[in-house]
Amino acid sequence: MTNERKDEAPGSAPVLLLHGLWMPGLEMSLLQHRLEGRGWHCRRFTYTTFQGSVDDSLDALDAVVAELDAPRVHFVAHSLGGLLLRHYFSDRPDAPAGRVVTLGTPHTGSKVAQVLNGLGPLGWVLGNGRRMGLMGDAPAWSPERDLGVIAGTMSMGLGMVVPGLDSPNDGTVAAAETRCPEMADYLELPVSHMGLVLSEQVAEAISAFLASGCFPHGPDAKERG
Repeated sequence: MTNERKDEAPGSAPVLLLHGLWMPGLEMSLLQHRLEGRGWHCRRFTYTTFQGSVDDSLDALDAVVAELDAPRVHFVAHSLGGLLLRHYFSDRPDAPAGRVVTLGTPHTGSKVAQVLNGLGPLGWVLGNGRRMGLMGDAPAWSPERDLGVIAGTMSMGLGMVVPGLDSPNDGTVAAAETRCPEMADYLELPVSHMGLVLSEQVAEAISAFLASGCFPHGPDAKERG
């Protein structure tokens, strides 16, 4: 797999959508609808964030990618879904080429998760997230695969009551936690953690990155170099 920076027409490769922790996958439906309205062919991948193991989720993802039977597959992952992809690409170096966009994924680990994990029995709410990289130990990202990172800056969520969460943040994940040294482009938008999968502006930015490998940096978008 090589990293080819060239424009792609929507629909030239399927797009696989991955949800985050505690989510059933249905919350990705609006994003799916918006991307399909822009010409992309999308499929939602549902996995359990509590039962089974990380390997079980990777095997299930393998099966879905195989069903797509495409030389290129793009991925859009919300929060924990992006950490699952880090495991997937690390364990499957021959996975189909394609671009990746992560939405509020704590690539460097999650302060909120670390606080919850330190509260004894309450750590169970993190499910498999503790083994996927919420503590900051996810596999390295290969720079050969285009990665676009979108971070929210509207602080509405669990992080509002967790001390020490850096600003700006999306209410759950700090913008600084979403950054990845190997990312091809980075974008901050004024949305909350859940707003990342509900926002029309986010959908437009995703579509642009999948097509070109870069985000549209307009007046309402903020790039952090």
